[in-house]
Amino acid sequence: MAQTERTLTIVEDDAGFARALKRSFERRDYRVHLASDIQETRRLLQTTRIGYAVVDLKLGNESGLEAVQAFHEHDPATRIVVLTGFASIATAVNAVKLGACNYLVKPSNTDDIEAAFSSTPDDVSTEAPSRTTSIKTLEWERIHETLMETGFNISETARRLGMHRRTLARKLEKRRVR
Repeated sequence: MAQTERTLTIVEDDAGFARALKRSFERRDYRVHLASDIQETRRLLQTTRIGYAVVDLKLGNESGLEAVQAFHEHDPATRIVVLTGFASIATAVNAVKLGACNYLVKPSNTDDIEAAFSSTPDDVSTEAPSRTTSIKTLEWERIHETLMETGFNISETARRLGMHRRTLARKLEKRRVR
């Protein structure tokens, strides 16, 4: 692989996780850049050619999908993997539409991410684990989907779901969106 192909950007607002991931990829001979938000990502894209990107879905109050779009617009050949604390079908579809090659749930390790770079979401050679979906998981997917639809507006999400704002806030505190 050429040097630009082994250049990786990690867009992650959790500094500890980003550093650990950076060290792990550097041991695999990647040249790694870190960005903690969309603005840093855009500045980096002005000066650096990126072969790979790992993007956290939730960057503080920003959506990592903006970073996915920025990477894809800069170079459609960039292999982008989106990481999130909890996956939902809606965000996975949006990520792929915006240019991500794959979508992983945290915690994902370097092996998982590297494998995701070389596959696609519709890669039938990768067998999905057969797990039944719990009611709590279905509820969380619906909450997360509605959060995405409302731009992470808690009050509007609670209204659309027909629940009290404080109830939604408690549920979100138990299972943070990352």
